Amino acid sequence: MKPMIDARDRDLIGQETAALRAWEPGSVSVGLVYGGVSVEDQLYKSKSPVEQLSSTALGDSLTELGLTWLVVDPCTPTFVQDLTHHDVILSNLHGPFGEDGRLQGTLDYLRLPYCGNGVTACAIGADKIKSKEFMSALGIPTPPWQVWKGARDRMVRWPGRPVMVKPTLGGSSVGMNLVKSENDLPTALAAALVVDSSPVLVEEFITGTPVTVGLLELPGGVVAFPPLATYVHEAEFYDADTKLDIDSQGTVSVEPAEFPAHVQDLVTRYACILWEALDCRGAIRVDFMVTSAGAAYALEINPTPGMSREANFITGAGLVGLSHTDVVRAYLHEALTRPAYDVPLPVPVFTGTPEPRDAA
Repeated sequence: MKPMIDARDRDLIGQETAALRAWEPGSVSVGLVYGGVSVEDQLYKSKSPVEQLSSTALGDSLTELGLTWLVVDPCTPTFVQDLTHHDVILSNLHGPFGEDGRLQGTLDYLRLPYCGNGVTACAIGADKIKSKEFMSALGIPTPPWQVWKGARDRMVRWPGRPVMVKPTLGGSSVGMNLVKSENDLPTALAAALVVDSSPVLVEEFITGTPVTVGLLELPGGVVAFPPLATYVHEAEFYDADTKLDIDSQGTVSVEPAEFPAHVQDLVTRYACILWEALDCRGAIRVDFMVTSAGAAYALEINPTPGMSREANFITGAGLVGLSHTDVVRAYLHEALTRPAYDVPLPVPVFTGTPEPRDAA
């Protein structure tokens, strides 16, 4: 496990940045996995301008690095075969079948190097309920919650105060609703099931400032970016429409968190604990809610942080002097210098094209 690097240690970060920029990935072909598998990715693909997509920013950085790359679409019948045409895989998928360990397991089986977290960190991190169970086991505060398993399950107990209803898998607040009245709860639960048929998370709503901490693996250590605070100006919470901000209306602003030092150190420490406990690699982003009294509650773990030019993760990287291209180089460095996943499995032979099947 690599040591943690304090974001305030500018000399060490400067040394790490120089070492990173001196490393060359060589003549490798990168498969950039991008497509509309999850509801979240479908939303971004259909509504966001091309220049705002993570895949566009990632492609630009790969080009800047002088690498050969090609988009590999998971929605095509030849997807798995297409993966094997590349030396390393960089995925931009979120939610089910992209961020939850299933793609990572496939890549492990194919013995293909890939950027970012492995099966365990993705499977736990992408699952909001399992994440909260994991946080609680580690002693990291997280808002009280209940789980609803569907129409045949008993209705959740109304706690007498507002709750957030969240689909278990997926991000960008898609299918998430703030419920202030018990009468509105059934509608919110049904909406969450439309996004994801897994059990629904019902989490007590904590009033405060949303804060996020990104962590990135550099050649000699893992740097935790300074905490970022999100201020929502025209919505009750950081919902999907606010995150999209397609028309750049400025309904949300992201700024370095101006909390007392002990509060910033607290959320950073919690994020580092999760990194180590999940055996993360590459990068993660951990979201918190910080109350006016300085209490911090962990909300979610993002095993595949968004990588658009304006993404919170990239903004955090900029605070320690790292560019988007630096982040991509760090991803590739970790993937290509990691010991090969090599077990006695047969080499897949592709003799035909499977028939695509529609989702149920």
